Amino acid sequence: MVETSTPPCRFNSNRLEIKRWIPTLFSSHKTLFTILWIAAFASVFVWQRDIVHGFPVFWRPAPVSDLPRLRPVTFNLTDFGGVGDGVTLNTEAFQRAILAISKLGKKGGGQLNVPAGRWLTAPFNLTSHMTLFLAEDAVILGIDDQKYWPLMPPLPSYGKGREHPGPRYGSLIHGQNLKDVVITGHNGTINGQGLTWWKKYRQKLLNYTRGPLVQIMWSSDIVVSNITLRDSPFWTLHPYDCKNVTVRNVTILAPIFEAPNTDGIDPDSCEDMVIEDCYISVGDDGIAIKSGWDQYGIAYGRPSKNILIRNLVVRSMVSAGVSIGSEMSGGVSNVTIENLYVWSSRRAVRIKTSPGRGGYVRQITYRNITFDNVRVGIVIKTDYNEHPDDDFDPKAVPVLEDISYTSIHGEGVRVPVRMQGSEEIPIRNVTFRDMSVGITYKKKHIFQCAYVEGRVIGTVFPAPCENLDLYDEQGRLVKRSVSQNMTDIDYDF
Repeated sequence: MVETSTPPCRFNSNRLEIKRWIPTLFSSHKTLFTILWIAAFASVFVWQRDIVHGFPVFWRPAPVSDLPRLRPVTFNLTDFGGVGDGVTLNTEAFQRAILAISKLGKKGGGQLNVPAGRWLTAPFNLTSHMTLFLAEDAVILGIDDQKYWPLMPPLPSYGKGREHPGPRYGSLIHGQNLKDVVITGHNGTINGQGLTWWKKYRQKLLNYTRGPLVQIMWSSDIVVSNITLRDSPFWTLHPYDCKNVTVRNVTILAPIFEAPNTDGIDPDSCEDMVIEDCYISVGDDGIAIKSGWDQYGIAYGRPSKNILIRNLVVRSMVSAGVSIGSEMSGGVSNVTIENLYVWSSRRAVRIKTSPGRGGYVRQITYRNITFDNVRVGIVIKTDYNEHPDDDFDPKAVPVLEDISYTSIHGEGVRVPVRMQGSEEIPIRNVTFRDMSVGITYKKKHIFQCAYVEGRVIGTVFPAPCENLDLYDEQGRLVKRSVSQNMTDIDYDF
């Protein structure tokens, strides 16, 4: 091998050439002016680019990308014996592929490509530093025979299976204590084939709580994007006690009737989460933010917080488009829900809790919400009395406060607002601003309140309940409420 280098004499010669060239260049006033003008323009461009909230930022860290990480190694499921005929069981193929990826963590992990086809499988576990990529027309099918689904301990913040005491079925795609996991694709599908599960549940033939479609627990840096999730046996996507989770451009489907408890996305004791640009039509809540159930959730003590939900189209004929609770015993705070369109649904946005839950729901912002043919638009319910067992403390009452509704619009709504606080669980510091909802039922009291304290700023239609203080657009008090404890709840319509 021959090494080459620049001779010292040539380097010195080049340096002398540069020294002679610089004075000549700057002796021309036109050239100097041009260089200075270009430098000034570039500095202004950089300065404007780095202005944040009106102040220049002269140094800032590089932005963190939330795009899926490129993996250094890629596998195809067929490399491990996978057969996409909808009949062959591919559980071992998935397991072998994921085992191979698990050995690549220090090298950046690996990607598992699932090609077009119907890939029948029993439940399997993911690993850290992994991308599961579903090609267009790829379908992962969950086997509908319950004997293939493993049993797991109950969630510690629930104390029992959500439907039965004791263990629960695991999820079709599962992960625990993971970091840096991506589930994405060209809109491939994960199908839980839930019909058999729903029938057995209604016929009371199951001894354990049904499993979610996808459940990730005690993990961080999770991305789920560009896929379709459908027909889950139970909750569809369930991140549990996770941090830094992004769900983007995901379609979630289940029959709107007779598909019990098929919630779309259930952030449960999660922190720093974004859900955006999704379409959800399911047999229960589109989204339900949770944090544990009664005394078990209080003891576990992990709140759901710092959650952003935006740019969603949701349908729920059984429950609500976006719910908080009812299992919220660890607390829920700092949640923003914006640019939400709820259509042909029973309820649009709902907070549900009860004595025994403990915890809190606070700092909740609803902004730019549209109702289209919705029975009840805004709901807060404080007597959702469903408990894991008889050992809950009825004196553990939740705190509901600091909840705002801004730019609420729609048509075809039967009851725009039903906020049912109680003497032991009052609803405090609620704000309505810029609300105009077309109603289908001309009964007098359709903005219903009980034990609610708060304010209305500017114009709100229909006329708000008398529990709320009235302010003009400039924030000046117009009329003080006589009583925040006034009750005007009517479930007859």
